[in-house]
Amino acid sequence: MITRRDLMVAAISVSTAVAGMALAQTAGKPVMHSTCFNWADLKVTPTKQGERRAVFDAPTPTLSNLEFHITTLNPGEMPHPPHRHADEELMIVKEGTLAAIQGDQTNTVGAGGIIFEASNELHGLINIGTNRATYFVIKYVPHDLVK
Repeated sequence: MITRRDLMVAAISVSTAVAGMALAQTAGKPVMHSTCFNWADLKVTPTKQGERRAVFDAPTPTLSNLEFHITTLNPGEMPHPPHRHADEELMIVKEGTLAAIQGDQTNTVGAGGIIFEASNELHGLINIGTNRATYFVIKYVPHDLVK
């Protein structure tokens, strides 16, 4: 027969294992706290499609990981083929015109527009304008995300 003591030992063991797994996922990266980033200080990395500015990629007090980068696409370019992933993304268009591929639908989004990509849904972007398109990408991973 299972006793209360057995249940307590099992509960403590499971809690310890879950906490250990959460710590292991963020090991090596310090937790990011309140900070500021200036546009002029961001390093510009040229890409085949345009350029990229990495801002941060770190755990936070409430997220397993929070990543923020800025992509600039040349006209007619895609950052990569349409894809899907467990984490979610929010994109804010700074300038230009993008086609946001979402499943079997494509939406046009211009400067000031916001694009949300839900977990495990097919999505992609293409610059459909005649000028460069720049957009901010915010990717977040909660502590309990199942990949």
